[in-house]
Amino acid sequence: MNWDDLRFLVEIGRSATLAAAARHLKVDQTTVARRLRALEDALGTPLFERSDGHWRPTGVGADVLERAMRIEEDVAGLARLAEAGAQAVSGVVRLTAVGAIVGDYLVPRLPGLYARHPELVVELIASNDNLNVSRREADIAIRLARPESGDFLIRKLADVGFAVYGPAQPDPTRSNDWVTYDDELAHTPEMRWLAGQLAGGRVRLRSNKLAGLLGAVAVGIGRAVLPCFLADATPGLVRESGPQPVLSRDLWLLVHPDARRLPRVAAVADWLGECFEADAGAFRG
Repeated sequence: MNWDDLRFLVEIGRSATLAAAARHLKVDQTTVARRLRALEDALGTPLFERSDGHWRPTGVGADVLERAMRIEEDVAGLARLAEAGAQAVSGVVRLTAVGAIVGDYLVPRLPGLYARHPELVVELIASNDNLNVSRREADIAIRLARPESGDFLIRKLADVGFAVYGPAQPDPTRSNDWVTYDDELAHTPEMRWLAGQLAGGRVRLRSNKLAGLLGAVAVGIGRAVLPCFLADATPGLVRESGPQPVLSRDLWLLVHPDARRLPRVAAVADWLGECFEADAGAFRG
């Protein structure tokens, strides 16, 4: 058996289509199909079956896929162990967080980190997706929900307060209009809180981007539930719900234990802790 074929097996299982697997692996679909057939021939059993345009694991395939994913994580761990031998704070650190944290909070503070560690390179991934730290899709993740499982070092970074904000120059005819996240983020605590406040109101705009909501409130389209650390500093917005936040969410730092041993990852994790500790009051709202 060619061990490298396991990469293709895992990606097909994760993506469910050959086209998506090929994109992620940066090869063509023919190569993905050929490598899957080679693995099935080596193991002597079908691993996937095609249904409704998607590739789903067979019973045996599901067991093989589970083992292969563990192997993938072990290989990533081997790479981290090897890298831990280098003590210099240099190289690339991949950090993922929601767009508002990346663009509005981290980017303005990066010059201080680079001044401290000139050989460091930070890759910022603005995403609502839960990129997998164990598979090294990211070295560090900042998330607004504590994971229920997984092998992570977890640290609480901040309490993030949310309040209701409206435009600085309100239009009385729009006093009960709202702007909200779209259905993709309907599960968030701020959206659940808002659902109980919408009686008699109407939603005028939906967006999956916080920047879109901030801009919509500023130009008078409607009110919104927004994180205080951003909305308080945004021109054209005023807090309407009073001095205390209407709700609070925890912000968490996640690092794989092996990655934490790397000097460059440790340096960025420590820097993040310092930043959020210094700005704790702004985040609480």
